Amino acid sequence: MRHSALAWFGGVVGAAAATVAAGLLEARAFRVVHHQLTLPGGASAGRLRILHISDLHYVRGQTAKARFIKSLAGLDPDIVIATGDLLADDAGFDEFFDLLAPLLKLPGAFVFGSNDYFGPTPVNPAYYLQPRTGDVHPKGPVLAWRRVRDALVDAGWADLNNARSRIDAAGLALELRGTGDAHIGMDDYAAGAKRAESQDLASPPDLLLGVTHAPYRRVLDAMVADGVPLMLAGHTHGGQICLPGRAIVSNCDLPPSMAKGVHQYRPAGDGRPASWLHVTAGVGSSPTFPLRTFCRPEACLLDVTVAAS
Repeated sequence: MRHSALAWFGGVVGAAAATVAAGLLEARAFRVVHHQLTLPGGASAGRLRILHISDLHYVRGQTAKARFIKSLAGLDPDIVIATGDLLADDAGFDEFFDLLAPLLKLPGAFVFGSNDYFGPTPVNPAYYLQPRTGDVHPKGPVLAWRRVRDALVDAGWADLNNARSRIDAAGLALELRGTGDAHIGMDDYAAGAKRAESQDLASPPDLLLGVTHAPYRRVLDAMVADGVPLMLAGHTHGGQICLPGRAIVSNCDLPPSMAKGVHQYRPAGDGRPASWLHVTAGVGSSPTFPLRTFCRPEACLLDVTVAAS
């Protein structure tokens, strides 16, 4: 009996070790995911290639991730949208921006997530199974986020944290409306969407985009009500620790089935047409929990056809 118990325990330990090893390997199995969409636009029609990156959680010395990030400029995007949790280590600043340099030559925009402001801390994995309302209070060390923000802005990228911006890309006039991180209660979509009506009437954009880090319903609902046809978000890591074919959690108030990919999103009980929502599974994972199962890390290229109204 004792030998059977020891054999059972040894089998459990072996299975757990194999799962961790597989999760560590999968966290380095980077890929590019392509999506195609047709969206209603303004006066001009055209095509737009959006590179959507998120949740890089970059730490100095991550050589495999560094090679992947550096390769992304070869996708020839028209614009880069970064939806937060970019640099998890102040010591990696110079290395990170050397990797980003080719992408920073392109039009771009960004919002921040909680891990742009606060460094990672060890977390019990069971924590992620709890319901999310967007009132988390990070306890990690404060990072030099202003330095990151200033470097991105100095390179020409638009800061969309509770802000809006006009960007020309691929011959199209884009308007981007963004929020701060709803996961830590920093979102204020009304501030980002506020606009001078006379200016917008004089030069309406060809396409509206909504940009946020954590895809909480209150943010998405506000964007849909504002007529935004495509919303981009990260944060979920695609569920990160998944079962074959499905996520278990989303780490926000979306259902796990929407933890990654392209979905039509409509506020509950709202009869208006749905907007498209793209949630990327992200490039990285928290340095304190660097595992993925059945959820490869990704950057996403969205080939968008903009139809003139």
